[in-house]
Amino acid sequence: MNDGFLKVAAATPAIRVADCAYNEKQIFELIQQAAARGAGVVVFPELCITGYTCGDLFRDRVLLAAAQETLCRLIRKTENLKILAVVGLPLPVGADLYNAAAVFCGGKLLGFAAKSSIPNYVEFYEARYFTPSPDYTEVSFGGETVPLGNTLIFPCRGMPEFVLGVEICEDLWVAVPPSSRLAQCGATLLANCSASDEIIGKAPYRRGLVGQQSGHLLAAYVYADAGEGESSTDLVYAGHNLIAENGTLLAESSPFQTGLTVADVDLERMVQERLRTTTWSNAGQAHCIPFDLDLPKIKLERKFPATPFVPGDVRDLSERCEMILNLQACGLKTRLRHTGSKCVSIGVSGGLDSTLALLVIARAFDLLGLDRKGIQAVSMPGFGTTARTKSNAQRLAELLGATYHEIPIHDAVNQHFRDIEHNPAVRDVTYENSQARERTQVLMDIANQCGCFVIGTGDLSELALGWATFNGDIMSMYGVNCSIPKTLVRHLVHHAAVTGGYEIRALLEDVLDTPVSPELLPPVNGEIAQKTEDIVGPYELHDFFLYYMVRFGFHPGKIYRMAQQAFAGTYDDQTIKKWLKNFYRRFFMNQFKRSCLPDGPKVGSVSLSPRGDWRMPSDASARLWLDEIETL
Repeated sequence: MNDGFLKVAAATPAIRVADCAYNEKQIFELIQQAAARGAGVVVFPELCITGYTCGDLFRDRVLLAAAQETLCRLIRKTENLKILAVVGLPLPVGADLYNAAAVFCGGKLLGFAAKSSIPNYVEFYEARYFTPSPDYTEVSFGGETVPLGNTLIFPCRGMPEFVLGVEICEDLWVAVPPSSRLAQCGATLLANCSASDEIIGKAPYRRGLVGQQSGHLLAAYVYADAGEGESSTDLVYAGHNLIAENGTLLAESSPFQTGLTVADVDLERMVQERLRTTTWSNAGQAHCIPFDLDLPKIKLERKFPATPFVPGDVRDLSERCEMILNLQACGLKTRLRHTGSKCVSIGVSGGLDSTLALLVIARAFDLLGLDRKGIQAVSMPGFGTTARTKSNAQRLAELLGATYHEIPIHDAVNQHFRDIEHNPAVRDVTYENSQARERTQVLMDIANQCGCFVIGTGDLSELALGWATFNGDIMSMYGVNCSIPKTLVRHLVHHAAVTGGYEIRALLEDVLDTPVSPELLPPVNGEIAQKTEDIVGPYELHDFFLYYMVRFGFHPGKIYRMAQQAFAGTYDDQTIKKWLKNFYRRFFMNQFKRSCLPDGPKVGSVSLSPRGDWRMPSDASARLWLDEIETL
């Protein structure tokens, strides 16, 4: 099972202009190499059987005949290879000559994609030789009738997500490329056979063009460029091969190199992206040429980041953190301005989430020009509160210039236990949730008393797992952390630490070192007794599961196999499976909590707000997903 992944290759052979026999050898060797690496598709440059720079030799019948004979031999020689090849050549049809790309697989020629946009400006003069592609026609080749045109798509019967569309070089550079139409007709993988000469500044533009087209079309894009051996009479070709997926560059060749550029593209992801994007429409008509290809099980070379919510590049991470903090602060600023509130109340525990929320509130107050004394930071020590967390909460409030309150809840909760006849020695969910609900009541009542706004601190990971008390800490008037996963919360607090002064940095570093805990059970020897990740599982795993389930709709088996690769050496297979099962169980079981979430800002591509991003029945069954996990 390849889980929708397909290994693809862009190939640049070292050729000799007009030497078809030599070029055949180079092309065949690269097809073999691509097949040996497990590639299901290999794409070659424009006119590579003859060379792009043949000039008036394109009118010569000897060259044209040799090109066709070379193609026939390549088709026969690759009959037993499990790969589809796209190879460029000049194709005469009657009085017309087409700049074409032959698509063949398993010893069968499937069709010819032909170039639509024939450049005839500055260094290009293709109109001297070539005719623009028709939409569709049929031609005779090798004793068979074969489709030719710019409306051909090639669906793989054995992998429904794999539908190939082909365009040629200049086609990508025009206002409405053929690939746009092919994608709307179902193509998920787009190939471009190109001979793009190299001049200063062209490579970044080409890179952006390929990336943007893959993003616009929610597709994977393989761009194969001509290189060594093309005539240098007037131009130089660098073999700039590119593979992109939905706007992200997956692989790129070094300039002036030949050989293969290989990447694993996720075609299931492209299908899912189109499914969730309601402005995407399958429109227009194409001519389908289905083919059979027994794709081998591939060894994925693609790497999956263990923290998909967090950028890998340190510079990008710093910029991202700053942007997120500003998004959170601006959302709160708008809400406070609308309500006319000049003060807020927030429960501070000395943990990561309330620390982040307090930092965001301080930013919002500064943006509004409000006195930070209006921030009512309320510490409500209970049965599990440790001196470390209480001290950190108080010190942070003081450093930020907030108004600090300490309101112990022991007596109130004990009175409540007496009222409902609960034995406090029974430290069950009632024991824990009574504390969470008491804290929420205190915050709400202070808000009424002071005419202020209650700010929620719960994060996205907790909401996904239902690790929040209904009618307790899940309730607020605005939840600033509602779309921030726990793995990202940590980086945001770290960013605030490294950009802050000495005192606040030392304090925030201690918060970062504190175990994640709701602190609802009494400490042991003064230390936190209740560690969240021991109960629900590692947040880095749950955030990984959450991202790929909600963002892309991947099934549990695919997520499991991706996690195996991402967390190799960190968690064994049984551990990943255990927490994956727990994630799905908790996610489905706790939808009712997410159905009544308070307002809060969306800052990333994954959110569980019931008003926009995630609408799910609270009584949906998890059986299908859990059954699949049992088979892993």
